[in-house]
Amino acid sequence: MGKVLVSSYDVIGDIAIVEVPEGMEGKKKEIAMSIMDAQKHIKTVMEKKSNRHGEFRLRDMEPIMGTETVTDHKENDCVFRLDVTEAYFSPREGTERVRVANQVKPGETVLVMFAGVGPFSVVIGKKQPRVRKVYSVEINPDAVKWMEENIRLNRLKYVVEPMLGDAREECKKLYGKCDRVVMPLPKEGRNFLETAIRCLKPKGIVHFYYVGPEENMFKIGNDVIRMECKKLGRKCRILKQQKVLPYGPRMFKVCIDFEVE
Repeated sequence: MGKVLVSSYDVIGDIAIVEVPEGMEGKKKEIAMSIMDAQKHIKTVMEKKSNRHGEFRLRDMEPIMGTETVTDHKENDCVFRLDVTEAYFSPREGTERVRVANQVKPGETVLVMFAGVGPFSVVIGKKQPRVRKVYSVEINPDAVKWMEENIRLNRLKYVVEPMLGDAREECKKLYGKCDRVVMPLPKEGRNFLETAIRCLKPKGIVHFYYVGPEENMFKIGNDVIRMECKKLGRKCRILKQQKVLPYGPRMFKVCIDFEVE
């Protein structure tokens, strides 16, 4: 087995997604072959051509080797089918999805905002089979198409309910009805905090994700949470602060779990 020519890449099912380092543009094929040699199940290697952008959080990609962009990704006893060019999916957050799912209690009504192809929703449904309902809101119609497929594949038809549309509008139907809200949108999530809080029953819990600087990664989130709760006349209590993943130089994706009275 030869040496992989890049330091990191993502693997979703049998597809590898790689960022070609500056100065190695002429060695794309060699990079792809080194990945496929190291992980024999890989059938397609895609090159990242942009950062995530737009309302649907997609990035531009081009195939280096292989052509298939639809794959089945297995995680936490679940399977996720998706086209990696059509919908956002992070294979690096499986541990975080289990952390949240393990907190869900029997009988809870859960809202997952920005649900993508359903990874949080499906893992919650599988890990807590006695959950009352998981409402799964996503604005990208292609992602919802795959979410519906993943609900079927994981036999959660009567547990996870897909909702297509903008979270601010769709969630109005859920004001005061949820025991727990998951907000896995790190950059713009704070703009939806008011909506999330309005969806909670008394003593409901929010899992709020955002990007913070290494030196004071939790302060920004704490300030935003307290400001939004105060604006709505609700008291809150911080339950846990969690560093999830590096997001860039000296920046981290973090999660704050908080309860609203």
